Amino acid sequence: MKQTLDNLKKNWEFRKVIKRGRKQFTRYAVIFYVKNHLYDSRFGFSVSKKVGNSVVRHRVKRLFIESLRRMQEQLPQGYDIVIIAKKNTASMDYYQCRDDMSKFIKRFNREEKE
Repeated sequence: MKQTLDNLKKNWEFRKVIKRGRKQFTRYAVIFYVKNHLYDSRFGFSVSKKVGNSVVRHRVKRLFIESLRRMQEQLPQGYDIVIIAKKNTASMDYYQCRDDMSKFIKRFNREEKE
């Protein structure tokens, strides 16, 4: 199992996923995804200043990263995924984030089978 997630870093990568991708809404995030024709999935995280100051925004990012890292076996392969945090993420804890991401993964896998 890989210890880290591959990241999307460039603005044009984020824009491509948001423009061409499909989206799902969860309690704490809006998630866009599109096939990338690579073996691994790559992730991008966006947390607005509306969520809180820099400490809070970074904490939210770390929660998303850690919850996804621990669910790597269940993650879809070959996708670019952008996770945009909603305003209410400032008050979430790790377990709420993990549950939110597991619901996304279940819905995603169900949707891809159809």
